Amino acid sequence: MKKIDFIYFDAGGGHRAAAMALKSVIDSQKRSTRDQPWEIRLVNLQEVLDSLDVFRKVTGIRLEDIYNKMLAKGWTLGSGQGLQFMHGVIRLYHGPTVRLLTHHWNDAQPDLVVSLVPNFNRALYQSLRSALPKVPYVTVLTDFADYLPHFWMEPAQDQFFICGTEKAVEQARSLGHTKDRILTTSGMILRPRFYEPVALDRERERARLGLDPSRSTGLVLFGGQGSKVMLEISQRLTDTQLIFICGRNAKLAERLKALPVHAPRLIKGFTQEVPYYMQLSDFFIGKPGPGSISEAVAMKLPVIVERNAWTLPQERYNADWVRERHAGMVVPNFRGIAAAVKELLTSLDSYRESVSRIQNRAVFEIPEILATILEKTATL
Repeated sequence: MKKIDFIYFDAGGGHRAAAMALKSVIDSQKRSTRDQPWEIRLVNLQEVLDSLDVFRKVTGIRLEDIYNKMLAKGWTLGSGQGLQFMHGVIRLYHGPTVRLLTHHWNDAQPDLVVSLVPNFNRALYQSLRSALPKVPYVTVLTDFADYLPHFWMEPAQDQFFICGTEKAVEQARSLGHTKDRILTTSGMILRPRFYEPVALDRERERARLGLDPSRSTGLVLFGGQGSKVMLEISQRLTDTQLIFICGRNAKLAERLKALPVHAPRLIKGFTQEVPYYMQLSDFFIGKPGPGSISEAVAMKLPVIVERNAWTLPQERYNADWVRERHAGMVVPNFRGIAAAVKELLTSLDSYRESVSRIQNRAVFEIPEILATILEKTATL
């Protein structure tokens, strides 16, 4: 077997989702290299490093749980400074982290390591080189661009980078990485379900769910933890038909249901059926996360996203990308969401045409890239 380790963690949920999506596609393809079948192993970095989680020692809560609570509460102002503090802690524990990971690689003996996480790529790379110097190391950016320095990409590491935008490619080049080590895809990793053809009667399905079949419908989604800003959006769009997906935030769902509105609403908790609800919608409102934007665009939905001091620093370029590709609108805050929705609906056909031109097949492109890396390194 060719043992391929996908490194992920659960901070935000997108990293696990990307790893699972890639694994599902590769498993369905039954890939092999030189008659050796691939075995995809999912490795939760948080679990490997649990004994070094200084945040857990101080607060009793894992770092990824702190991050997820921060997203749910909307406590993202000053997140740039918070990221610098976290990088300081990571540097402080770099030596013990490398030693712990070196032991892990010696036990696991992978043939290829693929990182889908930021912040720890220096330690992951150095530990793999210490334990298994001939095993290739790949970083797949699950963001539209890096937030330099020390977020996704490190200089002077003889490794591969898989980038989904030209901006990320330019950043890799600026760090001195060569063309043969920078590999490109057409976008971000999405679950295969977003590519499955769905034949449904939108008007009939809307009516079945208690929605008005003839009204324009927006989908409001802020990741797996939801966000309290969804309450503000509901209060400012009382005359707009909306579908809210609140994720695992049950309290948020209950508060949304209690708000007075003048248009039909559908409020859902955590669901695996996001593609279905996007099929019923005409536009998307959410945070400028790489997964959310990419999912909406894949389903041909123009987006409305917010960019301001509360926006996570690694997601700020995503809003620029939305503007550059005419994929929707970027607002400074959701106080102006009513005007933004009105303007979007006025030019809906133009925005739909733009998003229809964006073709993202990354989840199907990356397995072939990994196969090429494995084949090349097998001859060394």
